[in-house]
Amino acid sequence: MMSSGLSDRAGRRIALHEVHDENWRAVADVAPLDDQRRYVAPSAARYLLLSMREEVWNSLAVCADDTVVGHIMWGRDGDGSYWIGGMLIDGAEQGRGVGRAAVRTLLAWLADREDCRVLRLSYHPDNEVAGRLYTSLGFRPTAVEGDEIVVELSASAVTATT
Repeated sequence: MMSSGLSDRAGRRIALHEVHDENWRAVADVAPLDDQRRYVAPSAARYLLLSMREEVWNSLAVCADDTVVGHIMWGRDGDGSYWIGGMLIDGAEQGRGVGRAAVRTLLAWLADREDCRVLRLSYHPDNEVAGRLYTSLGFRPTAVEGDEIVVELSASAVTATT
């Protein structure tokens, strides 16, 4: 379990857990709001399969207290950078600070790794909510890949703010 002691606006403790036999179904069922499906997968099941089949990504369950409310994954690129991907907070749980707490928790955990120098992620430019979240956390645009904006944050910037 990864926890930074952060809570959502309802006071629930947000923690990241490995996906295992007891929680994988709840994680797979996580689904975004309908209008977000042009930016993310229609359910977290797709991200779980990517983690299982491609050996690049590592899926984590986002939990509010003991309830699965989302999915987030991380991976390490060939250039040594760490990436966050596949964040999906269940539609019914959005707007409560769960996503922010999940990203901050994962950032702190990754930045604490000895070989972590830079953290990256990408999002669709029309996804304004994601853009505001990542900008507020200190990410800065570095490139455009396909139809997504790539943003990055130095690990030292994370450790200075957590």
